[in-house]
Amino acid sequence: MKQQVGIEAIAVAIPRRYLAIEDLAVARGVAPAKYTVGLGALEMAVADPSEDTVALAATAATRLLRAHDIDVSQIGMLVVGTETGVDHSKPVASFVQGLLGLPRTMRTFDTQHACYGGTAALMAACDWIASGSAGGKSALVVCSDIARYGMQSAGEPTQGGAAVAMLVSARPELLAIDHGTSGVFSTDVHDFWRPIGRREAVVDGHYSIECYLEAVAGAYRAWRERATARGFLNDASMPRSEQLARMIYHAPFCKMARKAHLHVRRCELEELAGAPLDAAALAREEREGAASFDAQVAASLLLASRVGNTYTGSLYLGLASLLHAQGTELAGQRMGLFSYGSGCSSEMFSGVVGPRAAEIIAAARLDELLADRTRIDIVEYERIMQLPREGTIAASPVPGTFGFAGVRDDRRTYAGSAAVA
Repeated sequence: MKQQVGIEAIAVAIPRRYLAIEDLAVARGVAPAKYTVGLGALEMAVADPSEDTVALAATAATRLLRAHDIDVSQIGMLVVGTETGVDHSKPVASFVQGLLGLPRTMRTFDTQHACYGGTAALMAACDWIASGSAGGKSALVVCSDIARYGMQSAGEPTQGGAAVAMLVSARPELLAIDHGTSGVFSTDVHDFWRPIGRREAVVDGHYSIECYLEAVAGAYRAWRERATARGFLNDASMPRSEQLARMIYHAPFCKMARKAHLHVRRCELEELAGAPLDAAALAREEREGAASFDAQVAASLLLASRVGNTYTGSLYLGLASLLHAQGTELAGQRMGLFSYGSGCSSEMFSGVVGPRAAEIIAAARLDELLADRTRIDIVEYERIMQLPREGTIAASPVPGTFGFAGVRDDRRTYAGSAAVA
């Protein structure tokens, strides 16, 4: 029997402040519906300088270890997927290892490829475990990023930030990944990038959407071929995507997931028909595609609509959102997951929801995390956005969280409580 591998547990950290997206729209002289309907956004996480990528990653990892009473001596790998690291050389993973007091007998590194970095980390961990190299140990994978485009920019309403920590093991009680079934697609494009020394990313919005849609079609077709060969998809008369209980997509903004889902459906329908869809078929697909999105995708976007873009963490925040809403009913069912990173690299993979998924996701206390935040106005948001990159915190972090505490002797320092003794 092939060894199982996947996600055993998950935890989330988000900034403690948020801006209502309608407030941003009013301040920018834009009709609120352009953001709320056009982007699918409700709220946007606002990180101050103390809530950097390291602080969020360490906080999420601490919550994971504490909520599930994890024996850290059994963790043999720590990988952080990020595109907003704090140093050109020292990885976020190294900071996290030190802040949490994790054992020295583990492999630590970061993975970077825009928003795909988190999936690169997850797959590296899965391969390590499935190969037998782990020797029975687990991996700690953290996706941590702050999406920042700057005030008055076109990307301003799609900002956000979060960290998602996952325990990856041979006991995938949350999600057992169909290891070896991934479909991948990559190409060299300039759709989104952040030159060295810049805080804000540069994005060619319309081109990036085109690149995303090309990638999701390519990766999906590659996954479909392998999944069909393994017997996961058996009805050749209907779109294979409809044979999955749910689909989760990387969501730089919520409406992008809708575009991706409808694009996958249309590609499949045209392949089944052997020709482009005619007017009648297009009209029918407009109705059926909307219903499919509501049934298969919408629940995965509830957190994203209230946090915003989280780069490497986006897909896994979607996983947490979906299981938080529907974990009980999805137990034992297979879902598809699509990861996209500009530049670009992408991957479509699938997995089966574990029987304890609802119980495990409840330990993440997602409703409490959202409720504990403070809503700020546009004046406070703009003040925070103008703070220097290396601004310090005014007070000690609350127990169980971390915060950037300033640079001393050219070294970044952090305040907070360690997760383990």
